[in-house]
Amino acid sequence: MRKSDRPTATRTHKKVEAELVGENRRSFMRSLLLDLRALERMIREKRIESGVRRFGAEQEVFLVDRSWCPSPGALVALEKLQDPHFTTELGLFNLELNADPHPFSGDHLSRMERQLSELIEKLQGVCQSLGLHAVLTGILPTIRKSDLGLDNMVPSPRYQALNRAMGELRGEDYEFAINGVDELLIKHDSVMVEACTASFQVHIQVGAEEFARMYNIAQALAGPLMSVTANSPMLFGKRLWAETRIAVFQQAVDTRTASHHLREGSGRGSFGTRWVKKSILEIYKEDVARFRALVGTDLDEDPMEKLERGETPELKALRLHNGTVYRWNRACYGIIDGVPHFRIENRVMPSGPSVLDEVANAAYWLGLMSELGATCEDVTARMEFDHAQANFYAAAHAGIGAQLTWLDGVEISAQDLALSKLLPLAESGLRRQAIEEADIARYLGVIEERVRTTRTGARWMLSSLAGMKSKGTAAERLNAIVAATIARQRTGRPVAEWERARLDEAEGSRDNYRRVDHYMTTDIFTVQQDDAIDLVADLMGWERIRHVPVEDRDHRLVGLVSYRAVLRHLMASKLLKNGQGTSVADIMRTDVLTVTPQTPTLEAIGLMRRYRVGCLPVVQDGRLVGIVTEEDFMNIAADLLEEKLSSEGDRPK
Repeated sequence: MRKSDRPTATRTHKKVEAELVGENRRSFMRSLLLDLRALERMIREKRIESGVRRFGAEQEVFLVDRSWCPSPGALVALEKLQDPHFTTELGLFNLELNADPHPFSGDHLSRMERQLSELIEKLQGVCQSLGLHAVLTGILPTIRKSDLGLDNMVPSPRYQALNRAMGELRGEDYEFAINGVDELLIKHDSVMVEACTASFQVHIQVGAEEFARMYNIAQALAGPLMSVTANSPMLFGKRLWAETRIAVFQQAVDTRTASHHLREGSGRGSFGTRWVKKSILEIYKEDVARFRALVGTDLDEDPMEKLERGETPELKALRLHNGTVYRWNRACYGIIDGVPHFRIENRVMPSGPSVLDEVANAAYWLGLMSELGATCEDVTARMEFDHAQANFYAAAHAGIGAQLTWLDGVEISAQDLALSKLLPLAESGLRRQAIEEADIARYLGVIEERVRTTRTGARWMLSSLAGMKSKGTAAERLNAIVAATIARQRTGRPVAEWERARLDEAEGSRDNYRRVDHYMTTDIFTVQQDDAIDLVADLMGWERIRHVPVEDRDHRLVGLVSYRAVLRHLMASKLLKNGQGTSVADIMRTDVLTVTPQTPTLEAIGLMRRYRVGCLPVVQDGRLVGIVTEEDFMNIAADLLEEKLSSEGDRPK
């Protein structure tokens, strides 16, 4: 969830209402429409700052504990930081830090890099005192669905009101369907899935008279930019899009149900629907027309009266509503030192892989915006909107391997487009802004090496995962990726120079085994009650398993068949020469002992010993999601014993 648009001299929202109904809704809508009329007048009277180029950035991070899993330490960390650059995000395991606005000139790109590095170093120091780590990544590989409960939402009235309003508007659980190498199909009951994502948002200030042209350029660049910055290839251990964050966020804030998707239009998180023709007002008016106001606030200003007095209105209603519509290039109204301005907020780029990579991404985009803004009079005359939108989703899916359509209908690979066309344009654009030559070479050199080698953050993660194939558990491999990400970020090197993650980088913490979902098997073979026993017997032989869960058609666990039960049946059938017509229902156990993904490991081990069972099906909301067996516990015991012996061997005699 985004705060009201920054930067501004004061906070604009004193009180957020729980919901907008009746007269509250009508009053808020009247204020919203009045803000639009006031903004229209400000543009007409040329009150919006013009001829100034500033840029800024917002950095989102995850907090993880010593087992490399999300940790809800945001409020404690903020209390220790005591720094206005830091603020909360939606999840208690997220934080946001804000760089100061910089003039787009001279050495200000490297100044921003230094400031971001210093702020993150400060955060890491606080985290270390709390037994935590901060990590820059688009989606945290170790995040689990169980981390996304409302107990992990920041206890802010704004977030709570938004969650209720969006849930009521949708009327049913959120459904997520994302296909990549793997497939993800889940439901969730709140907007907390949005907390899976973290971005590095870059702003550029533009004048009112050039806004439409510059915004359209930002839209045209969104796909090519994403192709070289992708850093979010996984969610819940599934390999999905190169930038899975796009699909997750759009579905997490989509208040439409399946039936609504048959209508024209878009969800609250979207690329947009068309080019902007003349003014920023087109975006604001379309969003007011398409999207219902979700929350309100105390509104204590009349913008027209302020304009009459020569003052700058805060446009509270408009900015609050704009904060609940999540375009990937967002139009922002802000105030610095009492002077109003417009910004384009680029939300395409993910957090990470390193601060250097992020500032290089910013330099690349800002350089392209500068050069195309100066040399391309009307990008809409050279590119169809549908091509810009298709590029965006092609890059989200395939990253640096995407095929794109560039200006004048040129079909080109993302890699060739960056190397042959966009990097030279970005270099010219940075020179146009008189950026230091050393900074131009450094930042664009990072992009060139990444593109030339195709070593994006997304590919580094997937390559690391492939390199650890068949080693350790799935959870251990994801832990290793997070541990390696943190270690390599601390070196300051760009991702193109990173060596792959190794499994041993996540060793040394018994917390890796503290819950069942850290090591349970989720690739499960099951049968149904009316299946033949012969199928179960063959399945056990083919897959070398000793227990087969029995599900109904809704994937609810109804029983369990053991190797011993099958063996007894086959022996009895052989003796009696009568095994025809027997079904799974005849030999399965229905009094099955189960655990949940959140069950502590020691509790699960205790259950297996007490009841002398060889496996425990893992059930969430009545549905089978995994299984743990005696063999899993033996592997854990072996690892812990090895760890103990190793630590004892290191002790002085």
